[in-house]
Amino acid sequence: MYRILVVDDEERIRQIIRKYAEFEGYQVEEASNGMQAVHICRQENFDLIIMDIMMPELDGFSACKEIRKTTSTPVIMLSARGEEYDRIHGFELGVDDYVVKPFSPKELMMRVGAILKRAKGGIGDSQREMVSFGGLTVDFTGRIVYIDGKRVDMTPKEYELLFYMVKNRGIALTREKLINEVWGYDFMGDDRTLDTHIKLLRKSLGPYSGYIVTLRGVGYRFEA
Repeated sequence: MYRILVVDDEERIRQIIRKYAEFEGYQVEEASNGMQAVHICRQENFDLIIMDIMMPELDGFSACKEIRKTTSTPVIMLSARGEEYDRIHGFELGVDDYVVKPFSPKELMMRVGAILKRAKGGIGDSQREMVSFGGLTVDFTGRIVYIDGKRVDMTPKEYELLFYMVKNRGIALTREKLINEVWGYDFMGDDRTLDTHIKLLRKSLGPYSGYIVTLRGVGYRFEA
C-alpha cells in the first residue's frame, strides 16, 4: 500500500484529498504546516507528498527544500497562485508536479497514480544503457548525466524528459506526446508546464542546450 503525506493548513482540503486517496487504496497521513511535514518526513517514509505552498510556520517551498536534503520522495505542489515564477521555482527544487487551486480531486489522483508508477518503474532500469554525444553522456540505468566529465544534478522531471528525448533522438516529438509519455496522464492544462521544464533542462545542459531543437507549432526534437 502506497503511503501519501498530505500537507495543507486547510483541514477541508486535507479531508477532500484523504477521501479520494483512500478510495484509491492509498494510506494517508496529514500535516497542517511545513514545519510539521519536515519533522514527520524525518521520522517516517512516504511514497509521495502532496503539499500546499502558502502555509504558516514554514511555507511549502522551504519545506520541500528541507525534505529534499534527506529524501527524493516525489512531491506534488498545490497553490492558489499559477504564476510562471512559482512553477519554475518549484521545479528547480525538484517538485514533480504543480497543481493550481481550485483543482479536480479526480485529476489530482490521476497525477498521483502516474507519478507513483513512474517512481517505482523508472526509465531505462530494465537494462543498463549509456550513450554519449560529444561531451554529453547519459547513463539511463544509473540515472546520471555528465557534461564534459562532470556529473550534473537535475530534477526528477528533467531526467525523465531528457531520457525520453534521447531515446527518441531525431524524432519530432509533439507537445502532447511528450506530456503523455513523461507525465503519464491526460494533461488538463496548457503547454506552459512542458515549456518550463524544457527551459530548465536546457539550462542544465549548458553548452549542449542546442541539442534540444524547438519545432515551432509542433514540439521538440533531440538532435546531436
